Amino acid sequence: MMKRTFKMSAAALVFGAGAMLSAPTVLAQVNSPVVCPGYEKGKTTLVGERVGKKVQKAFEAYNQDLMDEALTILIDIEASEAFDKAYVDRFIGNLMASQEGQGTRALGYLVNAVEPKVLNDLEHAQTLKLLGDLSMQETKYNDAIKYYNAWMDFTCKEDADVYTRLTQAYYESKQLDMMIEPADKAIALYEEPNKNPYVLKLTSFYERKMFPQTVAVAEELVRMFPGEDRWWTQLGLFYLLVEDFDKALSTFEVAYSQGFLTKENHIKTLAQLYQTSGMPHKAAELLEKHLKEGLFEKDADLLATIANAHHQAKNFTQAASLYAQAAQLSSDPEHYRKQGTLLLVAEDYRGAITALNNALERGIENPAKVHFTLMEANFYAGNFRQAYNHVLEAKKDRSLRRNASAWEPYIKDKAKNRGISI
Repeated sequence: MMKRTFKMSAAALVFGAGAMLSAPTVLAQVNSPVVCPGYEKGKTTLVGERVGKKVQKAFEAYNQDLMDEALTILIDIEASEAFDKAYVDRFIGNLMASQEGQGTRALGYLVNAVEPKVLNDLEHAQTLKLLGDLSMQETKYNDAIKYYNAWMDFTCKEDADVYTRLTQAYYESKQLDMMIEPADKAIALYEEPNKNPYVLKLTSFYERKMFPQTVAVAEELVRMFPGEDRWWTQLGLFYLLVEDFDKALSTFEVAYSQGFLTKENHIKTLAQLYQTSGMPHKAAELLEKHLKEGLFEKDADLLATIANAHHQAKNFTQAASLYAQAAQLSSDPEHYRKQGTLLLVAEDYRGAITALNNALERGIENPAKVHFTLMEANFYAGNFRQAYNHVLEAKKDRSLRRNASAWEPYIKDKAKNRGISI
């Protein structure tokens, strides 16, 4: 449900992470990447002359989009100095990171570049962050966690995007309880609200079945991003999870009034909430409106649902008519039974008899109950012989025997008074 896979393009890994390639002659650090207390910037190191010339050629090839040629030059370099080797490995890793399918090889070179800790501070910091991003791309989530934390430890900086990616890495590595702290830090650091850390935080709580906390995050999403429809519907569904039906209803109503409920299941959820909140007439109106507009397919289940809403609203004739339509589509004897029962309540006895006989003819379960209802319908229609026959059938059911037996003499007396022999 909530998974949001982190994926960066190769170009973004090289350029978006601040890992811009630069010619070896202009490597001096302008701004220190480190803000740790007591930090003193060290002397900037440059590659040696022999290695520098080869790196310069590789850089020129790179600038001409001759990537393979640039890589060949770099891989052939045999650097003896630790800094030179780390610098070349970093250059190779950056280039490979921009190539499809070379992520694993790029990681190897970049790890070799940072492990000796001989790069200049800016280069070291950039490479640590790139290692985190590239590890995410290569689904090495525990490595990503390690390198993002290493970048923060080295620079003493807090970055909203890095915290968000760290949260994602914890999610991908199933460390759900570790997601909350970096998500909260990302939320606090973004100058403009960003939904990603909220979604990750919500996911952590939801997948751990911490539903009250899930609701709290969903409420915050609605407050921060009120124009996005899915946060409203998700909040309403989360209220249902904690059985706060009043808030679920009010949330869905607000979402509906803003035009956010466009899916069939969302409209049906609102209708169900109207029914459970004692407003079945609103449920019926809502469903009929969207059936007429074509959002719903006209099938037996939907017609029966609308019929049930009308039944609860005591619109018995309308409910019976809808059950009749459902029965025509489904041939379900239960739909005929409900139609007949409602027509009996509406005092349409002839219609009730027809519908209930249809239920019997189609093999309804527990026919004795239908016989009992047919007994009533025939009795009130003045069909005393038929009523008597049905009461005899109803008596065969142990659960109905007492009530049916009470009707039996009453039917006989009415028939006798009318001069009808049964």
